[in-house]
Amino acid sequence: MLILREAFYGTTRFDDFSRRVGITDASSAARLRELVDAGILVKQPYRPDKGRTRYEYILTRMGEDLLPVVLGLMQWGDEYLQDDDGPLNVVDAQGREVHVRITDDNGSEVQMNELRVRIT
Repeated sequence: MLILREAFYGTTRFDDFSRRVGITDASSAARLRELVDAGILVKQPYRPDKGRTRYEYILTRMGEDLLPVVLGLMQWGDEYLQDDDGPLNVVDAQGREVHVRITDDNGSEVQMNELRVRIT
């Protein structure tokens, strides 16, 4: 989950994932491989300063579609778990906080007790 969170923050390079998440290179490699195998990230080559080929990890459309799930978990954690660093606020380009909500096709918020499941 931490690797995925970093991908949403814009991290793409292997060394940055390891450093920012605070795990070993072996653990980073294993987690990144799992996310690539699952289709959440894609591995793309690049050549910094015409040096040897390296790879960066880019979110796929499938990976981008996980953003509401990750933001929802962040909101939940901010509400119920204490963190010494305090909550991270996700904002739009104008600086307004964004929130994950359950809405209907018209954009109206739906309360949990109003939800039903049907087979389509």
